Amino acid sequence: MSNLVELINNCKKGNRQAQEQLYRDYSRILFGICLKYSRNKTEAEDNLHDSFMTIYSKIDQFKHQGSFEGWIKRITVNTVLQKYRKEETLTLVTDNIEDEVPEDSGYLNLDLATLLSYVQELPNKYRLTFNLYVLDGYSHKEISEMLGTSLGTSKSNLARARMILKEKIEANKARIIMEG
Repeated sequence: MSNLVELINNCKKGNRQAQEQLYRDYSRILFGICLKYSRNKTEAEDNLHDSFMTIYSKIDQFKHQGSFEGWIKRITVNTVLQKYRKEETLTLVTDNIEDEVPEDSGYLNLDLATLLSYVQELPNKYRLTFNLYVLDGYSHKEISEMLGTSLGTSKSNLARARMILKEKIEANKARIIMEG
């Protein structure tokens, strides 16, 4: 653990070698997060770069209380979300349709790569809400605060994301049956 403290302290001093080591140690983990929230690999790479730039610029704010990995993961999620907040309005859907799709929409029986590709195809507002709620375990209250939306919008966006994913999964199953 003392190696991590030393690495963080060297990063705080602006040491480029320490920053490179931090990147090597955490880029795979953070890239996975970026990939979840991005539309494709190229966008995920851009988000990873932006996240590390934010981490380097804010590393002085880390006070060695709590998990460093948790801290950089939260910065990564917030960096990506901030980009989408600037890009488009996330509050377009305001109707409440949360009960239209059952909790188990069948996406758990799908291989991870296929599910990830379906999730990446979702419109931003649905993809972000789905990832935050289903994959990262945030509550609708937390999501609405993070995305600057209402509680009802968060629930509605999740329901819509689930419906779209369910349709994609069913279409894929039908295609497999027709080809098989």
